Amino acid sequence: MKDSDSLHRGPDGDENIERGNWTNKTEYILSLIGYAVGLGNIWRFPYLTYKHGGVTFLIAYILMLALCGVPLFFLESAHGQFCSQGPINVWRAVPLFQGLGVAMVLMSVLVTIYCNAIIAYSLYYLFASFQFPLPWASCLSWSDSNCSITLIEKCNVTGVLVANWTQGNITCPPSNIVTVPVQSPSEQYWDRVALQRSSGLDETGPIVWHLALCLLLSIIVVAASLTKGIKSSGKVVYFTTIFPIVVIVVLLIRGVTLEGASNGIQFFIGSISNFSKLSDPELWNDAASQTMFSQSVAFGGIHALSSYNHFHNNMMMDAIVVSAANLGTALVAGIAVFSILGHMAFIYGKPIESVVEEGLSLAFIAYPEALTKLPISPLWSILFFLMLFAIGLDYLFVVIEVISTSLIDALPKLLSSKRSLINIVTCVIIFLLSLTCMTRAGVYWVTLLDHVAGSWLVLVLALLEVIAVSYIYGVNRFIKDIEMMIGKKSFCFWLGWKACWVFFSPCIILLILVWSLSALTPPTYGKVEYPAWGLALGWCMAAFCLIWILVFAVYKLMRAKGSLWQRLRSTCSPSEEWHPYLDIHRGERYAQEELCLKDSWH
Repeated sequence: MKDSDSLHRGPDGDENIERGNWTNKTEYILSLIGYAVGLGNIWRFPYLTYKHGGVTFLIAYILMLALCGVPLFFLESAHGQFCSQGPINVWRAVPLFQGLGVAMVLMSVLVTIYCNAIIAYSLYYLFASFQFPLPWASCLSWSDSNCSITLIEKCNVTGVLVANWTQGNITCPPSNIVTVPVQSPSEQYWDRVALQRSSGLDETGPIVWHLALCLLLSIIVVAASLTKGIKSSGKVVYFTTIFPIVVIVVLLIRGVTLEGASNGIQFFIGSISNFSKLSDPELWNDAASQTMFSQSVAFGGIHALSSYNHFHNNMMMDAIVVSAANLGTALVAGIAVFSILGHMAFIYGKPIESVVEEGLSLAFIAYPEALTKLPISPLWSILFFLMLFAIGLDYLFVVIEVISTSLIDALPKLLSSKRSLINIVTCVIIFLLSLTCMTRAGVYWVTLLDHVAGSWLVLVLALLEVIAVSYIYGVNRFIKDIEMMIGKKSFCFWLGWKACWVFFSPCIILLILVWSLSALTPPTYGKVEYPAWGLALGWCMAAFCLIWILVFAVYKLMRAKGSLWQRLRSTCSPSEEWHPYLDIHRGERYAQEELCLKDSWH
């Protein structure tokens, strides 16, 4: 039997000429790192570390990473690489669960819609940063032809008392001056200029065109980067993955040199001796949840990226390297963020707790305001938002690849030569869907979609995935598949991975899922609550993703023959199409078994 090095290769060195392979290992690793190192490393991980006492959270997070995050990342990488198929066709291994792949793709679409909006926000702030002083550095004033919007001349007041106000030919008497809540300059800019935010989901309002144009520009960049699939996106990730890491390091170096930075870092790290927090169930829930989301498992992206690997690639080392890079980036980002927030608290003379935010508020309110306190503030603002833009692009590259790979794998003869067209059409559709988030109620849609796709839904898919592979397909069979690819054979070596796949990972995910559902609360944006129809729509989106698991299971059972038990057994067994993509690899397991048998006779 030939090994992979003696295969006939394509002009680009591809082992799999029909589907193509990564040009080199570096591009694959950078794509994985760009996919895993998401926006949550910038705005969620630092907040959770601070919230749970720093060191204690890191202990819990690293333990969850070892028992759940890395094993699932390894599982998905091996699953996709073995058959060289995307997130839907990999379930030829367990046909009853093929709907699980469809659910992963649909969930990725939901994430892409609101991820697009965040990229547009970042791009708008990037363009706005080319001003000095930064436009959110001081309070703003607004008025329309009816004098119906408040003039605010000073910060941190609930209104102003003026005899009249004149701008151009408009004169507003005091009776038209209205009162607004206290807002910082950066919060004013975010709500009233960038978002032009409405009062709630019920008030959609018109499209905010400066955001829509930024969205269009980002989609054009994505479509151009994916013209040749992984062959072109693999070149772009040298910038979109490496540049954000460089910026984080630069912000770290600048941040630790500022006055008050040590206070911020101390709050981030917490007390080394405060181990009593390890008994807090919420700490372990947040650590495990952050591990799942930061590793980007159960979204289909790892399946899609690994499907373009060479068959004998050591995906186990890939999982360890990417997970280590993910953890290291999150730690450095956390110190960089809190050092600058510490400086901001020092300037204002406030406790650090009063300036710490998470999510969109950290990225577009608290951190931009902190940047205004730095010398040459536009430079740091440009670097920060260019970093957010690049991180968002990395994630978007993979999600578009998930969709196109799934379509091409479903109809390879018809679509394999039309990858560029499929990527462009996919980008256009995603752009149109994302326009909902470009209205004045857009930020409410972003929060709702994040609440649906970024919470318990991914836990359901991850739990079903690990159960299907470990218990139905069979963990021993799965290990033999991996041994075919990387050649690693050792009972003691596989014992640890098997323990995670069979026991630790499913148990941890199940506990997180139960906790998440028991503590589930309706989404809110600040103090704005969602109408009943908005909450119902959120549940409908979640149900639309999950229903395909049941639909495909019923369809597969109906197509099978025999009694119900026979049908169940046949749909839980690998289909005839489940095998390595290339013929030369399909008999390697049996060749190795025969060789071992011959050796045992000598």
